[in-house]
Amino acid sequence: RPSPAHLGQQPQKHYGITSAISLAPPREIDHQYTNKLCDAMKPFGVFEDEEELNHRLAVLGKLNNFVKEWIAEISEVKNLPPSAISCVGGKIFTFGSYRLGVHTKGADIDALCVAPRHVERSDFFQSFFEKLKQHEEIKDLRVSLCSVSPTSVITTWSIGIDLLFARLALQSIPDNLDLRGDSILRNLDIRCIRSLNGCRVTDEILYLVPNKENFRLTLRAIKLWAKRRGIYSNMLGFLGGVSWAMLVARTCQLYPNAVAATLVHKFFLVFSKWEWPNPVLLKQPEDSNLNLPVWDPRVNPSDRYHLMPIITPAYPQQNSTYNVSTSTRTIMSEEFKYGLSVTDEILQGKAEWSKLFEPPNFFQKYKHYIVLTASASTEENHLEWIGLVESKIRVLVGNLERNEYITLAHVNPQSFPGNKENRNENDFVSMWFIGIIFKKVENAESVNIDLTYDIQSFTDTVYRQANNINMLKDGMKIEATHVKKKQLHQYLPPELVQKKKRVSCTSAQLNRSSNGGSSKRISLDSSHLDSSTNTDSGTPISSPTSKPSKPTSDTDDG
Repeated sequence: RPSPAHLGQQPQKHYGITSAISLAPPREIDHQYTNKLCDAMKPFGVFEDEEELNHRLAVLGKLNNFVKEWIAEISEVKNLPPSAISCVGGKIFTFGSYRLGVHTKGADIDALCVAPRHVERSDFFQSFFEKLKQHEEIKDLRVSLCSVSPTSVITTWSIGIDLLFARLALQSIPDNLDLRGDSILRNLDIRCIRSLNGCRVTDEILYLVPNKENFRLTLRAIKLWAKRRGIYSNMLGFLGGVSWAMLVARTCQLYPNAVAATLVHKFFLVFSKWEWPNPVLLKQPEDSNLNLPVWDPRVNPSDRYHLMPIITPAYPQQNSTYNVSTSTRTIMSEEFKYGLSVTDEILQGKAEWSKLFEPPNFFQKYKHYIVLTASASTEENHLEWIGLVESKIRVLVGNLERNEYITLAHVNPQSFPGNKENRNENDFVSMWFIGIIFKKVENAESVNIDLTYDIQSFTDTVYRQANNINMLKDGMKIEATHVKKKQLHQYLPPELVQKKKRVSCTSAQLNRSSNGGSSKRISLDSSHLDSSTNTDSGTPISSPTSKPSKPTSDTDDG
C-alpha cells in the first residue's frame, strides 16, 4: 500500500506535547481564502522580491568569507600551526525573522558569528571591528552596548546586520555545524550561551512545525496584524517576534494539515480561549544536566508570577514573555477575541481580509492619557536617551497598574515626534502615550487621584540608570503630563485625534466601519465626548527641573 506521504498527505507524525485538534486536509475554498490573504498583505510590504532576497544572500556570503578570513588571521597572530589555520573555519548563522523566512522589506538581519575556542570575545570587539572599519563597502558601523558591556556589532552593507558573537569549545568550526545539539553548550561562557540562544530557538521552532510554508505565511499575517493593532513590542510588555512565532507554531502543531487562512482563524480561536497562565510549550522540556537556569515554576518562585508564559523550545528553556503585565495581557486577550470575530466574518464571506489589518483608534479609546516626553539637545544624545527611556516605560506602566484607582494602563508602542510649539527650537523630542482607565468610584467628584509618586519613582529610575552607565548629558529630560482626550490635539496632528464623523447607520454598518475594534464604541459613545475647545494644556506631573505638582484627575465617572 502507498504510504500517506505518497497520497499527498503528511505522515501523521506527532507534533507538540498533545495530539492534534484536527487532521483535516484543506478544501479548495481554504486555498482561495489563503490566496486572498496574501493579496491583502502585499500592500504592507511584507514580501521581498527575488532581487532583494538574492542581495541579502550575497551580503551574508561576503560576511561569512570575511569572518573566515579574520579567524585565520587571528589564528596566525596566536601562533597556531599552518595545518590548523587552514581548517580553523568560522561561520555566520542567522536567526530571528530572517532565519524563520518571515522578514519584511528592508528589515535588519539578526546574525551570529561563531568562532573556535582560541578566539576571544575581546578579539571580536577589537580586531574584527577594526577589520570591518577598513572595508570600503561597510557603512554605519557601531558597537551596541547592553549596560556597560558590548553585545553586538551593527554593520550596514546596504543591509543592517546586528551581529552577535559566540566562542565554542571547539578547535575548528566546520561549515556543516549544527547548533541544535545541547552538548555544544558545554564549558561555555554565559554570554556565549545567550548569543547562541537566538539561533537554537529559531532552528528548534522550524524543526517543530509540520509544514514550514504554511507556518511562514501564517506568521507573516499574525505579525502584520499584531503590529497594526499596536501589540507588537517585547520591550513594552506585549509580545516580540519570537513569542508570536511560538504561538503560531503551536497553532500549526494543533492543525498540522491546515493552510494559512485556516491557521490564522484557528490561532485566534486557540488563544482567545487559552487559560493563562498555563504555559504554551512546543515540546516537553528536557534537562540536559548542564546546570543552566531554566523556566520552572516548581523550582523558581519568581516564575510563578509570570502572567502569559510562552516557553522557548531549546535548552535552557526560558519564558519569552516575562515583560507581560496585567494591562498588556488584558489588551492582548481582547485583541485575540476581536481577531476571532473578524476572521469568523471573513471565512463566512461577510468581510475582507483587509479588515483584520485595520488599526484601532487608540486616541479615541480612552478619556485619560499620560503623555511621556523625552528630550535631548542633540540628535545623537536623543537616540541614546529614547532607547533608555523606552526600555523603562514598562516600569511606569507597572507603577500605574499598582495604583488603587487605576484598572488599566495601555501604552501605545508607537512614539511620536514632539510638535514645534511645545518645545525649544534646538530640542529633539519623542512622545509616548499611555491610555488610562480609572476605577469607577463612589462620590467620584470628591476623589483626587495623585499620580505624582508613580511618575516620580519612574523618572528617578531612568535618571539613576543613565547615571550608572555614564549616559546622562546636559539637556536630557523626561516629563510626564496627564491630559484628557480633548487636549490631545495640542500634542498630535489632527488626523490622529479627530473623531470619525457621526452618521446615522445600522448596527451592521457600525461593525463594518473602518475604525477597527473600537468603532462601535466610539460611534455610540460620541454623545459623551466633549468636543469643546479647551485651553488647559494638561497637568505636568513630573519634571526634573521643577518640584512636581500634584495633579487631580477625575475618574471615568467624574
